[in-house]
Amino acid sequence: DLPFDRTIQERFEEFHAAHPEVYTYLLALAREVRHKGYKRYGIGALWERLRWHFQIEEALGEDFKLNNDFRSRYARKLMQEQPELDGFFEIRELQAA
Repeated sequence: DLPFDRTIQERFEEFHAAHPEVYTYLLALAREVRHKGYKRYGIGALWERLRWHFQIEEALGEDFKLNNDFRSRYARKLMQEQPELDGFFEIRELQAA
């Protein structure tokens, strides 16, 4: 089963189900930035912070992959599910399923 046998959304949902800690930590980071007074922020910056956290601080190493394809999916999910983050991330129309 190759990764490209499934849509990005299907792979995202599978990853999210297997690693709920990614959403939890991303939410904590977004809330921290929001509470510092930022009205908008880039998901990319938070995503790289996640990499550092899980690979370095949690010592999961390079085997713990955070696929960049999932960044916009997490941004959308956070803004949909967390009212205080509505409109926090700039997003574009999805190009791929």
